[in-house]
Amino acid sequence: MATYNGARYVVEQLDSILAQLPHDGEVVVVDDASHDETVSLVRGIGDARIRVIEQSENSGYVATFERAIAEARGDIVMLSDQDDVWVEGRVDALREALTRAEVVASDLALYPDGAPLPTPFGGKSWRLPSQPRQHRLRNTVGILAGAMPYFGCAMAFRRSAVSWVLPFPSFLVESHDLWIALCGNAARSMGHVQTVTVLRRLHDSNASPSRPRGPVSVLRSRWMLLRAVREASRRHRLRA
Repeated sequence: MATYNGARYVVEQLDSILAQLPHDGEVVVVDDASHDETVSLVRGIGDARIRVIEQSENSGYVATFERAIAEARGDIVMLSDQDDVWVEGRVDALREALTRAEVVASDLALYPDGAPLPTPFGGKSWRLPSQPRQHRLRNTVGILAGAMPYFGCAMAFRRSAVSWVLPFPSFLVESHDLWIALCGNAARSMGHVQTVTVLRRLHDSNASPSRPRGPVSVLRSRWMLLRAVREASRRHRLRA
């Protein structure tokens, strides 16, 4: 988990995680130089499974998630935002899916009532397609088009994937979750869990934008993702 000024919701999020985390699991919380009560609230939970790492300078959410992944010690890494709620059964569902793929993503819904996540093109329900291994090219094109609901808060991967997911490319200034999905698809080891495992909370401080962006910003983002496609393919070839 990467945190930054998350005092408003972080305790509820952590409660939902700890309720289904095994006794030997850990929650790695890397705080990106918050100036609110986030760190004290997290420490105040008093659970030995929580490990807090405080950064003295703000480095942005991408670099903070990169450090959190690097610090994680478990065989399975599950990503979490600071302001959502894990659905009961999430850990078991993603862990089971990881027996068949190195990287997995699940569907998600909106907090608090589980309403479907709307598509960016006006549709009412945005869900992952089936058979991701057979449709690696479709998934990659969908990422480039902004049409694939790969959200970091609904993703997990095996320890074996860390060595090619990290380090993040130096040009990656956003969309660490799409980078991880590109790696999974490049390796033909991407799994889709067509079950909601997290409720995403929308509010005025989300790190991921919920409003449409301008054309210059979109073009810049797509160019970055094209570079990420090439880099993910290169790392897969080196790993093979």
